Amino acid sequence: MSAVRVMMSTDKVILGIDPGTTIMGYGLIHIRGTKADLIDIGVLHLEKLENQAMKLQSIFSRTLELIEQHKPDELAIEAPFFGKNVQSMLKLGRAQGVAIAGALYRNIPIFEYAPKKIKQSITGNGNASKQQVASMLQTLLSFNDLPKHLDATDGLAAAMCHFFQRNPVSGGKKHSGWAGFLKENPGRKM
Repeated sequence: MSAVRVMMSTDKVILGIDPGTTIMGYGLIHIRGTKADLIDIGVLHLEKLENQAMKLQSIFSRTLELIEQHKPDELAIEAPFFGKNVQSMLKLGRAQGVAIAGALYRNIPIFEYAPKKIKQSITGNGNASKQQVASMLQTLLSFNDLPKHLDATDGLAAAMCHFFQRNPVSGGKKHSGWAGFLKENPGRKM
């Protein structure tokens, strides 16, 4: 299902989560040798749950279900960002915390990435839109249909960001940016 190849010699599964209190997005990739393949992508709907405690319980339970089903080796999660609304940030931090607790409960290493870092890693632009991130992931992992809720591709982006951060596509070379990478890798397409 995928054409992403990097310098790497391990076989592992990475679970990526985009925490949210209305919708939690997730994506799983399987790394085989030097190739990343899409395993699963989806969302957990939380908007109909009555209160914050029930939402947090649902996030914890779904995270554990994903862990039991796919046996990920690592969790990559989007860090909460500071916005204008402190209450929203606190709720988002709690959602992230219970997803992390699920991974800790199963002894899975956790890696946290800022939203801009994830976007930069996937598109080369830290200010990319959700649609741009989703489109690039669609190209990288060769899947046909974008999900209805792009929170799913945001979760997948966290997993791919972790994959790229731990195993640079350039074989370990550092580049000044996306343009520098493309200049040194003329066969790569955006």
